[in-house]
Amino acid sequence: MDGREVANSVREWLGQERLEVRGEDDERAHCHLVIRYPHGKQGHLFGIIVPKGRDIVIVQSMTRVDSGQQMEMSKHMKDDPDGWKEWIHEARLSLINTGVDWAIHMGHDGKSKPGPLQAFNVSKPIWFDGLTKDQLMQTLRQLWMAKLTLIHEIKFTHGLGTGEPGPVDDWNAQEKQIRSQKEQPTKRHQIEFDEDGSFGNGFNPSDWV
Repeated sequence: MDGREVANSVREWLGQERLEVRGEDDERAHCHLVIRYPHGKQGHLFGIIVPKGRDIVIVQSMTRVDSGQQMEMSKHMKDDPDGWKEWIHEARLSLINTGVDWAIHMGHDGKSKPGPLQAFNVSKPIWFDGLTKDQLMQTLRQLWMAKLTLIHEIKFTHGLGTGEPGPVDDWNAQEKQIRSQKEQPTKRHQIEFDEDGSFGNGFNPSDWV
């Protein structure tokens, strides 16, 4: 299958499962879909991307930590620094044990990133030669369960929160960098990659696109 055939198959499979789907404009991809999984109000948003020039489907999702939970984490860091280090270590291990690719975004203090945990991403690639409807749906399920693992741990240890998303320092810094780049004249068009959907720490999206 080529990229267009894969994109058509992915759309068809998602339609068969009656998932809520919308398309995003992305000149770098045969398709860039945003879906809600699983069904209902408890579903989360997932991105499914078939990049051009690659034989891969990228499935990914992001979770932003509640502002109230971030405040509790900040207190945890101050009152029990060793306990906080152990908690974030266990959080990393829980993500590793899910078998998916992941990245976490920690609060900044100057150049260091001591916390709190502000957001995290989970993602997984599927290569064309292993792509089936079953593999796609199982990947969505695996990513969903990986998210729930950490979400429930955060709720158990740092409360239910306020219902409002907290700040993400990495994204604020990235937005400033993008604005600065746009203000500078360039001799040729530069493609800006959104690294928030990365495959773990240090992942460079340009390696896949």
